[in-house]
Amino acid sequence: MAGEGKPLPIEFYQRPSVELAPLLLGCLLVKETDEGTASGFIVETEAYMGAEDRAAHSFGNRRTKRTEIMFHEAGRIYTYVMHTHTLMNVVAADIGIPQAVLIRAAEPHEGQFLMESRRPGRHPREWTNGPGKLTKAMGISMNDYGGMITEPPLYITEGFTPEHISTGPRIGIDNSGEARDYPWRYWVTGNRYVSR
Repeated sequence: MAGEGKPLPIEFYQRPSVELAPLLLGCLLVKETDEGTASGFIVETEAYMGAEDRAAHSFGNRRTKRTEIMFHEAGRIYTYVMHTHTLMNVVAADIGIPQAVLIRAAEPHEGQFLMESRRPGRHPREWTNGPGKLTKAMGISMNDYGGMITEPPLYITEGFTPEHISTGPRIGIDNSGEARDYPWRYWVTGNRYVSR
Protein backbone atom coordinates (compact mmCIF):
# COMPACT_ATOMS: atom_id res chain seq x y z
CA MET A 1 0.00 0.00 0.00
CA ALA A 2 1.27 3.49 -0.84
CA GLY A 3 2.43 5.59 2.04
CA GLU A 4 4.00 2.56 3.69
CA GLY A 5 7.19 2.69 1.64
CA LYS A 6 10.40 3.82 3.26
CA PRO A 7 11.29 7.49 2.66
CA LEU A 8 14.20 8.00 0.29
CA PRO A 9 17.45 8.70 2.17
CA ILE A 10 18.92 12.18 2.53
CA GLU A 11 21.77 11.23 0.18
CA PHE A 12 19.27 11.01 -2.68
CA TYR A 13 18.80 14.80 -2.52
CA GLN A 14 22.48 15.71 -2.21
CA ARG A 15 23.04 16.47 -5.89
CA PRO A 16 22.51 19.46 -8.19
CA SER A 17 18.86 20.26 -8.83
CA VAL A 18 19.20 19.52 -12.57
CA GLU A 19 20.19 15.97 -11.62
CA LEU A 20 17.60 15.59 -8.88
CA ALA A 21 14.61 16.89 -10.86
CA PRO A 22 14.44 14.04 -13.41
CA LEU A 23 15.23 11.44 -10.73
CA LEU A 24 12.16 12.53 -8.75
CA LEU A 25 9.88 11.59 -11.66
CA GLY A 26 7.97 8.44 -10.78
CA CYS A 27 8.71 8.76 -7.06
CA LEU A 28 5.76 8.74 -4.68
CA LEU A 29 4.99 11.96 -2.80
CA VAL A 30 3.14 11.21 0.45
CA LYS A 31 1.36 13.60 2.83
CA GLU A 32 -0.12 12.41 6.11
CA THR A 33 -2.79 14.57 7.75
CA ASP A 34 -5.39 14.11 10.48
CA GLU A 35 -7.90 13.41 7.69
CA GLY A 36 -5.81 10.59 6.27
CA THR A 37 -2.97 9.99 3.83
CA ALA A 38 -2.84 11.25 0.26
CA SER A 39 -0.14 10.31 -2.21
CA GLY A 40 0.72 10.78 -5.85
CA PHE A 41 3.45 9.77 -8.26
CA ILE A 42 5.52 12.79 -9.24
CA VAL A 43 5.18 13.32 -13.00
CA GLU A 44 6.54 16.85 -13.51
CA THR A 45 9.34 18.86 -11.90
CA GLU A 46 11.41 21.98 -12.49
CA ALA A 47 15.01 22.54 -11.42
CA TYR A 48 16.17 25.87 -10.00
CA MET A 49 19.94 26.22 -9.91
CA GLY A 50 20.37 28.93 -7.30
CA ALA A 51 22.85 31.80 -7.45
CA GLU A 52 23.40 31.76 -11.24
CA ASP A 53 19.77 31.05 -12.21
CA ARG A 54 17.80 34.26 -12.82
CA ALA A 55 14.54 32.33 -12.36
CA ALA A 56 15.51 31.08 -8.89
CA HIS A 57 14.34 32.91 -5.77
CA SER A 58 17.94 32.61 -4.59
CA PHE A 59 19.48 34.21 -7.71
CA GLY A 60 22.62 36.12 -6.75
CA ASN A 61 22.56 34.28 -3.41
CA ARG A 62 19.55 36.41 -2.40
CA ARG A 63 18.90 35.42 1.19
CA THR A 64 15.56 36.46 2.66
CA LYS A 65 13.21 35.13 5.30
CA ARG A 66 11.43 33.22 2.52
CA THR A 67 14.52 31.79 0.81
CA GLU A 68 16.52 31.05 3.96
CA ILE A 69 15.66 27.35 3.89
CA MET A 70 17.20 27.01 0.40
CA PHE A 71 20.60 27.61 2.00
CA HIS A 72 20.14 24.70 4.41
CA GLU A 73 20.87 21.04 3.80
CA ALA A 74 19.40 19.05 0.95
CA GLY A 75 16.06 17.43 1.68
CA ARG A 76 14.49 20.45 3.36
CA ILE A 77 11.00 21.42 2.20
CA TYR A 78 10.69 24.89 0.68
CA THR A 79 7.08 26.04 0.40
CA TYR A 80 5.95 29.49 -0.62
CA VAL A 81 2.72 31.19 -1.65
CA MET A 82 2.16 32.56 -5.15
CA HIS A 83 -1.22 33.96 -6.25
CA THR A 84 -2.82 32.45 -3.09
CA HIS A 85 -1.49 28.97 -3.96
CA THR A 86 1.14 27.12 -1.95
CA LEU A 87 3.95 25.70 -4.08
CA MET A 88 6.27 22.96 -2.87
CA ASN A 89 9.97 22.53 -3.54
CA VAL A 90 12.64 20.17 -2.26
CA VAL A 91 16.04 21.68 -1.47
CA ALA A 92 18.88 20.05 -3.43
CA ALA A 93 22.70 20.17 -3.52
CA ASP A 94 24.43 21.09 -0.24
CA ILE A 95 24.47 23.61 2.59
CA GLY A 96 25.09 27.11 1.25
CA ILE A 97 24.19 26.15 -2.34
CA PRO A 98 20.58 27.39 -2.67
CA GLN A 99 19.12 25.02 -5.25
CA ALA A 100 15.68 23.43 -5.25
CA VAL A 101 13.28 21.36 -7.32
CA LEU A 102 9.66 22.47 -7.76
CA ILE A 103 7.14 19.63 -7.74
CA ARG A 104 4.81 20.68 -10.58
CA ALA A 105 2.40 17.75 -10.96
CA ALA A 106 1.56 14.31 -9.62
CA GLU A 107 -0.60 11.36 -10.61
CA PRO A 108 -3.09 10.65 -7.79
CA HIS A 109 -2.58 7.37 -5.99
CA GLU A 110 -3.69 6.94 -2.38
CA GLY A 111 -6.37 9.05 -0.69
CA GLN A 112 -8.22 10.07 -3.82
CA PHE A 113 -11.37 10.68 -1.76
CA LEU A 114 -9.39 13.31 0.16
CA MET A 115 -8.18 14.92 -3.05
CA GLU A 116 -11.72 15.07 -4.37
CA SER A 117 -12.97 16.70 -1.16
CA ARG A 118 -10.19 19.29 -1.31
CA ARG A 119 -10.75 20.00 -5.03
CA PRO A 120 -14.57 19.69 -5.26
CA GLY A 121 -16.24 19.80 -8.64
CA ARG A 122 -12.98 19.15 -10.48
CA HIS A 123 -12.31 16.31 -12.87
CA PRO A 124 -9.82 13.85 -11.31
CA ARG A 125 -7.31 14.85 -13.96
CA GLU A 126 -7.39 18.40 -12.57
CA TRP A 127 -6.81 17.51 -8.93
CA THR A 128 -3.01 17.49 -9.15
CA ASN A 129 -1.99 18.68 -12.64
CA GLY A 130 -0.26 21.86 -11.48
CA PRO A 131 1.94 22.95 -8.57
CA GLY A 132 -0.80 24.80 -6.66
CA LYS A 133 -3.40 22.16 -7.44
CA LEU A 134 -1.35 19.27 -6.11
CA THR A 135 -0.55 20.99 -2.81
CA LYS A 136 -4.23 21.76 -2.24
CA ALA A 137 -5.32 18.23 -3.16
CA MET A 138 -2.70 16.63 -0.95
CA GLY A 139 -3.02 18.96 2.04
CA ILE A 140 0.47 20.46 1.69
CA SER A 141 0.71 23.93 3.21
CA MET A 142 3.07 26.57 4.54
CA ASN A 143 3.13 24.55 7.76
CA ASP A 144 5.41 22.13 5.89
CA TYR A 145 8.06 24.82 5.30
CA GLY A 146 11.46 23.78 6.61
CA GLY A 147 10.56 20.17 7.37
CA MET A 148 12.60 17.23 6.14
CA ILE A 149 11.29 15.36 3.10
CA THR A 150 12.78 12.18 4.57
CA GLU A 151 10.22 11.82 7.38
CA PRO A 152 6.48 12.12 7.98
CA PRO A 153 4.20 13.92 7.61
CA LEU A 154 5.52 14.87 4.12
CA TYR A 155 7.96 12.54 2.42
CA ILE A 156 8.96 10.83 -0.81
CA THR A 157 9.38 7.10 -1.41
CA GLU A 158 10.32 4.95 -4.38
CA GLY A 159 7.63 4.64 -7.02
CA PHE A 160 8.03 3.65 -10.65
CA THR A 161 10.72 4.24 -13.27
CA PRO A 162 9.39 6.33 -16.18
CA GLU A 163 9.82 4.77 -19.59
CA HIS A 164 10.46 8.15 -21.21
CA ILE A 165 11.21 11.62 -19.83
CA SER A 166 10.71 14.87 -21.74
CA THR A 167 12.43 18.19 -21.08
CA GLY A 168 11.65 21.79 -21.96
CA PRO A 169 11.64 25.37 -20.68
CA ARG A 170 10.20 26.08 -17.25
CA ILE A 171 6.77 27.70 -16.94
CA GLY A 172 5.83 31.17 -15.73
CA ILE A 173 9.30 32.72 -15.63
CA ASP A 174 9.14 35.05 -18.64
CA ASN A 175 10.97 37.86 -16.81
CA SER A 176 14.08 35.76 -16.22
CA GLY A 177 16.20 36.72 -19.22
CA GLU A 178 18.04 33.82 -20.81
CA ALA A 179 17.02 31.55 -17.91
CA ARG A 180 13.49 31.34 -19.29
CA ASP A 181 14.80 29.15 -22.11
CA TYR A 182 16.80 26.68 -20.02
CA PRO A 183 15.36 23.16 -20.52
CA TRP A 184 15.04 22.50 -16.80
CA ARG A 185 11.43 21.31 -16.72
CA TYR A 186 11.10 17.54 -16.72
CA TRP A 187 8.01 15.41 -17.15
CA VAL A 188 6.92 11.83 -17.69
CA THR A 189 6.27 11.71 -21.42
CA GLY A 190 2.60 11.23 -22.25
CA ASN A 191 1.36 11.30 -18.65
CA ARG A 192 -2.09 12.88 -18.53
CA TYR A 193 -1.46 14.61 -15.21
CA VAL A 194 1.36 16.81 -16.54
CA SER A 195 0.34 20.47 -16.26
CA ARG A 196 0.70 21.25 -19.98
